[in-house]
Amino acid sequence: MTPRLFALILCAGNGSRAGSPIPKQYQMVAGHNLLYYSIAAFDACSEFTQTLVVLAPDDVYFDPCHLGALRYAIKHCGGKIRCESVHNGLLKLAEFGACASDWVLVHDAARPGITPRLIRTLVAAVWDDPVGGIVAIPVVDTLKRITSSKCATIIDKSSKLRISSTEPRDYLWQAQTPQMFRIGILQEAFIQAKMCSDAATDEAFMLESLGYRPQIVQGSMRNFKVTYPEDFALAEAFLTHKTMY
Repeated sequence: MTPRLFALILCAGNGSRAGSPIPKQYQMVAGHNLLYYSIAAFDACSEFTQTLVVLAPDDVYFDPCHLGALRYAIKHCGGKIRCESVHNGLLKLAEFGACASDWVLVHDAARPGITPRLIRTLVAAVWDDPVGGIVAIPVVDTLKRITSSKCATIIDKSSKLRISSTEPRDYLWQAQTPQMFRIGILQEAFIQAKMCSDAATDEAFMLESLGYRPQIVQGSMRNFKVTYPEDFALAEAFLTHKTMY
């Protein structure tokens, strides 16, 4: 039987670093909330059997009125951390007929710059791959390691950080989503790894921990993850520029 395509959109985080009074995926940008753009991109790809949105169990912000006639389903099965949300979402896909040999594309709701063209580029590149793959972009900035562990979340502007070293950027790529894997191999990764921790920041990591080497497919700067307050303006600039790359 020909494998089918399923999409899993993760929408269970609270986005605390975004400085928004509501979870960032529900923040309005260019006329729609961030979640809308992710669902719309997959909705435009009619080859997908089902798009499932994973919500937090206590989500009170989701409103279908903001999503119009887009095709999707929802499940309030999100976990406290990312990998729990993915694992729970994979289990729920079985209710829609998904099986081990089918493909799943896992995507972050906070990446509204995803386009149908990028989705189809990933699918075409990975379809016959024995492992699967992800979209990513090469690192172009100089990377500095600092002495504090607070570099990713620091809010206090008065704190003084010091560089401890400069890291080589050769062969480094910045992972994005979607990440595309067979449902069965991804579920097996969760079982064998026996781990769901903050260290598992994407699905590729789970497979890498078992020795797999997922494929890399060129992504796009447009497909960045909205994380900080200033990112909303950047997302709006991308989203108001009508492009399908």
